[in-house]
This record gives sequence, structure tokens and C-alpha cells, in this order.
Amino acid sequence: MARTSNIRLSGLLCSTALTLISAPAAFAEDDGVLSLDPIIVKQRDPAGNAADRATSIYVADAEIERAAMGDLKDLFAGIASVSVGGGIPIAQKIFVNGVDMLNLAVQVDGVSQNNRTFHHVSANAFDPGLMKSVRVDPGVAPADAGPRALAGRVVMETIDAEDILQDGETFGGRSRLSYSSNGSTAQGSLTLAGRSGGFEILGYAKRATGDNYKDGDGNEVTGSAANLTAGLLKFAYEGDQGDRIELSLQEAQDNEIRNFQPNFGSSTRGFAPYFTRRRIASLRYESGNETGLWDPSATFGFSEINVDRPSDPFGDSTSTSSNTYALTLQNDFHLSDSNTITAGVDYQIRESAVNATWVNGLTGEESTNLGVFAQARLEPSSRLSVSAGLRYDWQDFTGQDFAQTGTSFTASPSGASGNLSLVYDVTDALSLRAGYSNVFGGIDLEDNFLFYQAWDYSALQSSRAKNIIVGADWQRGNWTLGGELFKTGIDNVRGVSGAGAVAGNDFESKGFNLAATYGWDSGFARFTMNSSDVEFNDAPAESFFLVDSGTPIGKVLAFEVQQEIPAMNLLVGGSVEAALSNDNGVYETYTQKQESYQVLNLFAEYSPPSLGNVTIRAAIDNVFDTQYADRATYGTEYSASTINTIKEPGRNISVVATLKF
Repeated sequence: MARTSNIRLSGLLCSTALTLISAPAAFAEDDGVLSLDPIIVKQRDPAGNAADRATSIYVADAEIERAAMGDLKDLFAGIASVSVGGGIPIAQKIFVNGVDMLNLAVQVDGVSQNNRTFHHVSANAFDPGLMKSVRVDPGVAPADAGPRALAGRVVMETIDAEDILQDGETFGGRSRLSYSSNGSTAQGSLTLAGRSGGFEILGYAKRATGDNYKDGDGNEVTGSAANLTAGLLKFAYEGDQGDRIELSLQEAQDNEIRNFQPNFGSSTRGFAPYFTRRRIASLRYESGNETGLWDPSATFGFSEINVDRPSDPFGDSTSTSSNTYALTLQNDFHLSDSNTITAGVDYQIRESAVNATWVNGLTGEESTNLGVFAQARLEPSSRLSVSAGLRYDWQDFTGQDFAQTGTSFTASPSGASGNLSLVYDVTDALSLRAGYSNVFGGIDLEDNFLFYQAWDYSALQSSRAKNIIVGADWQRGNWTLGGELFKTGIDNVRGVSGAGAVAGNDFESKGFNLAATYGWDSGFARFTMNSSDVEFNDAPAESFFLVDSGTPIGKVLAFEVQQEIPAMNLLVGGSVEAALSNDNGVYETYTQKQESYQVLNLFAEYSPPSLGNVTIRAAIDNVFDTQYADRATYGTEYSASTINTIKEPGRNISVVATLKF
């Protein structure tokens, strides 16, 4: 197995790729307090000690728990390198080191997601209440991450029966009720789980309703009301030898009147009903054999997101669908306790379609991708870890000709990808790490709402990305410090012009991450900072040109702290999110510096001694009623007369009651 120093020094990645560690083990879950230390989550990852995980970001248990009745912004709030903006779930887009999540491989329960949909609506509005674990691999992703891991990947796993049931229990559950003052939002969720004779079943349901919230200046943010329904059903069987088969089915719906462009504030274009639905089905088999040369696994699944706008201010209707069918077959060759090779094959079918009154019928694009891969995770010496991988992809892309000629465009690109990651322990306290990848991206599907154009595919080319990360981590006592430099470049980004699809655009994001953590017997604190500068075609660019590639983040900071008070059965803490003013170099009359902001959030959790299974959490978010748009929100560099950016909620007082039974 990997060395203790590696486990510590590559474990806690709080900012884009900082491996940090910290608090004493006593402040974990033994006393019922969930820790802010991601090392606890990292240790559950079978490949957590591999060199390609040295820059991975593990969301801590406490962060997942606190986001259960929130959204993706809450889930990643303590991680500066992962930015989420947009104000409401269906508009929230995720950026990692300034790179749009469209350029990362996203997997939920092992199933690849189709990130493509309307550019004003997020394709990744996942319910944090479903999540068991969340990991981000920024930049350099391993070969077994799947196709189109141009700038890394995001891996999410939903809850299992074992996460609800205690040892020896055959039935149990968890319920949550919450209320938020800003928007008068009420939520409730219920999880039930049972197991017997190796069989498991879990069911989860959630409902959220509310009114429009108000921003920090007391203005009503139109189109921001909550109207969410989510559910998960999971069946599993685990044999005596550890082999496991699992079927997971989930669905989430968000149906509400939104601004005509949901990720913008109010405008003269008015409102429209948006009916959005995300569905994911996953069937997995794992052998459970963690030794020897035969440890196969298989995943087959389907993901879909539908965005329907039955009417709009112009009398038009639109129905869109983005689908992915995915199959992965692989085997882990365990050469020894600390040396493995993972090899296999994956196959994907991706579809993007629209049926609208303004495109005269159903039209869209699709692609199929066959990939073979191998990733070696080795430990040549007691101080050196190496991870290296290769994959080759064959893609068939079929486009559409909206000129109604009855023809379609077909291309069959193919290409190789490679990656290499190294971690070297200079001393027991100092660790150095580096990673590089060169990734074939193929041809991406286009935005559903843009299929009205008469496409010209003649200049379309396969995209390719290059990523590099160099970092160091130092740990002594309860302190850990870390830092890294990163750069991601993507060539031949598919773009859109009045003439249709064009190629040849280049995107780049580069910068650094810093992090520091300090843990003590009953508390934990951590600080992260991300600095990302983006360019488009070798020059600074505004958000309009950066759509689907990235966003101008500049410098953002996050600070979290929590303190346990056992004598009072209390856990208290808070967080600060901040962004420095940023001038991304665009000097048009309609652009301006992105404004700085600082937001303070406070919370307290109480566990009544007489009700051992009940926890009550009270929080005040945005304590000082700051008026701001998150740095990852579209258009923060535009003047107010150009774009009314959607603002984040002002001061919000919330209460969450959790009952375990």
C-alpha cells in the first residue's frame, strides 16, 4: 500500500489541486460530527493513493451534508478552484480553474453525462441531497476517465443503503425539513433503506417550493422561485465474496416560470415557462476482488436532460433533448498491493436534438465513440508514485443540414491521448508533484437552441487539449500548506457564427492555487485561493466569446472553519467567499472591471441529548446583505445597461431539521 506520508500529503485538495491534510482523526465521524477534512473521503477511494489523484479535489463529508437542502454552489462553497454561478439551480454552471464543465468528463454512478444543452440553462443541475461522494480531477485526467476528458473530470456517487443503515440494521431512514426566509422556500426530503440476505433497496424523494428571492439591495430577482422535485431508487445485491450488482434510477424536475434567459436577470424579453427534467439510469457490476489479475467491472447506463419551453413571449415553443448511452468494460490487474493496471474499452452514443416551431421540425446531431484504454498506477520506490495512461478513440460524427437538402454531414475522426503524473516525497514533510496530459477531444455536439442555423461544417476539426500541473505540499504538526501552477489549452474549440459551425478557436486558462489548513482536536479551518486567467484566440475575451469554453474568474478566495462544543452538544462555524476586482483586459466601452465582493455565512448545529437522532441546523447566509453576482455568473464584466446579471440571494436565515431512524 502507499506510504502514510503520501496519504497525508496528497489527500486534502481544497483548492484546485492542492493536496492537503489535517485535523486529528478524533475529529472525524466517531462522535457524530462530520469533518471538513476531505482526507476521510479520499481514504475511501480505492485509487486514492495513486499519483493521478494527487491533484484531485474531494468534497468533504460536512460540505455534502450542509448542501443537502441547497444547490451546487453550496456543495463547492469551500473550494475556490471550483466556481458555481447563476443564482438558481437550472442556471448554475460549474467552472474548474476557469474552464467550463462542458470540457470535463462528468460521471454519475459511473455513467457519462451529456453536458450539452441550451447555453442559458445548466445541464448539470444535480441534487446534492443525493450525493454520497463528489470528486473533481482538474486538468490531468487518467485514461480510464472516458472520452472528452479535455480538462479533467467530475465523479459523483449517489447514496447507498449502507450510508443510511447502522451495523446490524435491516431497515432505517432519514428525513429532512427546511425553511429559508429569503424566498419563503420550504423543502422536505425522505430516504428509506432496507437490506436482507445480500439484497439492498433504497428510495429517496425531495420536494422544494418557494417564491422569488431578493438580492442584497432588496430587489426581487424574477424567475428565481423554487419548484423542484427529485427522486432516486436503487436496488443492489452483494454476494459473500464481495461481488456486487447495482441498479440506480434517478430523476429531477424543475418546472417554473423563468426569465426568458434564465441565467440573466430580468429584461425586456419577459418570461417563459421552463420545464426541465434530468434522468440517469445506471447498471453496474463489480467483482469485489481486490487482489490478483482478475478484477472485472462493467457499467451500462443512460443519461438524459430535456428542456421544454412550451411558449415564450414571441409565441414560439421549443422541446430539446440531450442523451448519452454509455458502456464501459474494464479489468484491474493487481500486480501487488500498490501496483495496478486498469485496462478496458468504453463506448458512447451522444445525441442532441431540438423540435421547435422556429426550426420547422426535429433536427439535431449525434456522435458515437469507441475507446480503448490502459492506466498504470505504480509505486517504483518508497518515495515515488507514478501514474501513466494511454487511450485511443474512434468517433463517428453526424451533423445536420438545416437547409432541408435531405443530406447530413458525417466525419470519422480518431486520435490518441496520453497522461503522466508523478508524486515524489523529498522528505517526510515535503512532497512535489507534477502532471501532464495530451487529450483527443473529437467533435463536440452543438447547443440545441442553435440548430436553426444553416450549418457549414467544412472547417470543423477535432479538438485537442494539453494540461500541465506542477505543485508542492508541506506538512508539519497540524499545519499543511500547498500550492500549484496550472495551464489548460484547448485547440479547435467548436464555435458558432452567423454562417453556422466554425472551427479554429483556441482557448487557454492558466494560473495558480494556494491552500492552507489547520486542524485541532475539536475543530478545523482551511483557506483556499484560485487565480485563473483565460484567453480566447490568444487574447483576452469577454464572456460572450468564452461561452462553452470558460469564464473570466480572476482571483477568488474561500475560508471555512468549524468548532465543536461537546459540553453544549453544539457545532458552530462559518465561511467567507470573496473575489478580488478583476480586469480581464477587454477594453470595450460596454465592459468594465469585475467588482470585488466579500460574503460572510454563519451556522450552528445542535443535537438535543434527549433526541439522539435529531440535528437542528440554523444558518445565516450573506450576513451583511451583500449585493453581488458570483464571479462564475455570466456577464459580470458587462455594464448594467448591456446585461442585467442575475444576482445571488441577499441575507437568508434558514433552519434544517434532520431525523435519523
